[in-house]
Amino acid sequence: MAAPAPRESGRRKGVKTDYRRKFDVLFSTMRRVAGRDSLDEIFDSLVELTSDQVGCERSSILLNDVESGELFSRAAQGLVRRELRFGNTEGIAGRTFTSGESVVVQDAYSDPQFNKAMDQATGFVTRSLLCVPLRTVKGEIVGVVQCLNKIDGHFTEQDQVLLDEISVAAVPALVGSQFAERMARVRAQELDFLNIVADITSELDLGALLQRVMGEATRMLCAERSTLFLNDDQSGTLFSRVAQGARLGEIRLPNTAGIAGAVFTSGRTINIPHAYADLRFNPSFDRQTGFFTRSILCTPVVNKLGRTIGVTQVLNKRSGPFTPQDESRLKAFTGQVAIALENAKLFDDVQKMKNYNDSMLQSMSNGVITLDTAGRIVTCNASGCRILKLPMGDIIGHEAGEIFVGKDRWVMDRIAHVTATQEVAVAMDAELDFAGALVSANLTVLPLKAGDDKSLGTMLMLEDISTEKRVRATMSRYMDPAIAAQMLERGTELLGGASTRATVLFSDIRGFTTLAEEMGAQGTVAFLNEYFTIMVECITVEGGMLDKFIGDAIMAAFGLPLAHDDDEDRAVRAAIEMIRGCRRYSEDRVRRGLQPVAMGIGLNTGMVVSGNIGSARRMDYTIIGDGVNLASRLESACKAYAAELLISEGTFRRLRDTYRVREIDFVVVKGKTEPVGVYEVLDYHTDDSFPNMREVLLHFAEGVRRYRAGEFKVAIGHFESALDRNPGDRLSGIYIERCRALLDAPPPVGWTGVWVMKEK
Repeated sequence: MAAPAPRESGRRKGVKTDYRRKFDVLFSTMRRVAGRDSLDEIFDSLVELTSDQVGCERSSILLNDVESGELFSRAAQGLVRRELRFGNTEGIAGRTFTSGESVVVQDAYSDPQFNKAMDQATGFVTRSLLCVPLRTVKGEIVGVVQCLNKIDGHFTEQDQVLLDEISVAAVPALVGSQFAERMARVRAQELDFLNIVADITSELDLGALLQRVMGEATRMLCAERSTLFLNDDQSGTLFSRVAQGARLGEIRLPNTAGIAGAVFTSGRTINIPHAYADLRFNPSFDRQTGFFTRSILCTPVVNKLGRTIGVTQVLNKRSGPFTPQDESRLKAFTGQVAIALENAKLFDDVQKMKNYNDSMLQSMSNGVITLDTAGRIVTCNASGCRILKLPMGDIIGHEAGEIFVGKDRWVMDRIAHVTATQEVAVAMDAELDFAGALVSANLTVLPLKAGDDKSLGTMLMLEDISTEKRVRATMSRYMDPAIAAQMLERGTELLGGASTRATVLFSDIRGFTTLAEEMGAQGTVAFLNEYFTIMVECITVEGGMLDKFIGDAIMAAFGLPLAHDDDEDRAVRAAIEMIRGCRRYSEDRVRRGLQPVAMGIGLNTGMVVSGNIGSARRMDYTIIGDGVNLASRLESACKAYAAELLISEGTFRRLRDTYRVREIDFVVVKGKTEPVGVYEVLDYHTDDSFPNMREVLLHFAEGVRRYRAGEFKVAIGHFESALDRNPGDRLSGIYIERCRALLDAPPPVGWTGVWVMKEK
């Protein structure tokens, strides 16, 4: 932003200047900043000096970032240095920066331009404020300096003069350090570019390579997001691998579809400054992901033979549309990495073939050991090493007789028998002694034969059925096997009882009593077994713990007994897949001439008590507490709101991924006095089941806002607009009825829009 014309600072009319004090302040300022090595140190020195000289509780230096159009400040908080940023036209600081005029505010919260976000971010409460522009000798405004909360009385013109004098002395050091920091950052970016290109030439992991290329393209062009698509000749698709939580997911699209397909087929770069004004742009991707695309730069990736092997797509440059320089930089970058991409893709194809051959062996829970014709061990998988309690180096290449010794010598007799007869030998629940530890196992010895029926040796399969495995098998019936394994590793510390944060899921079948009456006892049991199999799979895939079945209802938890960083997202993804699975199951039942099935799900994140609960004769690992009760109430509330998936505000605020969600109400549930925000997740819908979703959600949100403001007639208009675009949106109809009822019987003064539920 261009700085306004310089204004007179320092001595003002009616303000007597103490030249000795002015000299002392200028000298002290220059001495404080002299010899400081970094902008952060200058910030700290000036903040301390300013607060001391002006006599205020806190002060801050805010410099303008020309590239982003933001004012920024840095402050140390313990061992961490935090940077605060906001637009250089926002708040009182933005007013001072754009106008070039000093501002004194004796009551900050009464000033409509005061930016409360700074207080909210720092926890500091601003009462009074003095803000002065920072000018260079040429009159260019490069930032502002603020003093907060005058300790004695109010800020005066003398304080303003003093602050002007400090800023005059400080600006050269600030500008110089900011320039040096910017140059250092540019040099670092150049070195980073050279380093990443050098690294890319040796990187063979395709997933890691794609992530690095996309990350570098995003940083290099100051964009919000980028995607690198490679062409799959066999399927005729463009594919990319993107981070999805802790794993990599793959997305694919036809290599002729959309803007990426147009660039791939034509081999020409496309630069779109306004995505929604271009007919080639498909906005459905934005609706599905919740991301808003403003600008697009898409360029082909061409190999050394001139053949297009993919495209790089960069979205939303932060400082405006993409420029021709951006096009040139992106082309140069993709040209550098094209060879590495081809090599990585070839290596990826070869590695997939090898992994496919090895994965079955290594992923088996049973130990698999192969011997050659001389009885020497050739291979042993990871489970075999675990059961034998020996490292791989002490097994491979050794004689089997060195492993199976003492009480285990009978194994060698079985191997000799199989070698002689070429028949399978089995020993069930055999006891083996490995490294002094007794292991119960099922042993199978099989002959190994080549295609010409020539003997290659023998293979041993060891199935561990010791106590640990029996416990794991029992626990795996109600939680993911990986979690059960971790619990066994941690011992009983997780079972004794703990208060922890978890996301609780409740689901219930709608109209189950009627269904059960029609199906009879045997039909009901068969139905529930089919239904629960589908639902439990959705829960365990996301790492959830099945707590219990309550009739036709399911109670599950995410974050127990072991927490993940994204338990709320796991719970939402599981619930979405449960509804999709239920819909597919219902459609299959209808095709078989049976009654359809519908369900409702409630999710809540909160503190729960978990542990082994029960009597001395029977204990169950379960959870209790208000967090559980609210999830149950939300599941019941699905009926009142004609919804299938409701989540609490506690869950919504902790989500990391983006979902199609609408806030539907502030509710006081049965048994509670405090209202809770309730949200509906809609990602399980298709364009057919919920047409015009984006427009409907916009009208619905505005209708709810008007409803809470008591503008019921206006709210009805918005809800009716939502219904026009999706006649099946029953929730909009419910709000229309509610608004009409409130028009007939207006709420009392002070009504806040909170709805009280009378039923559980």
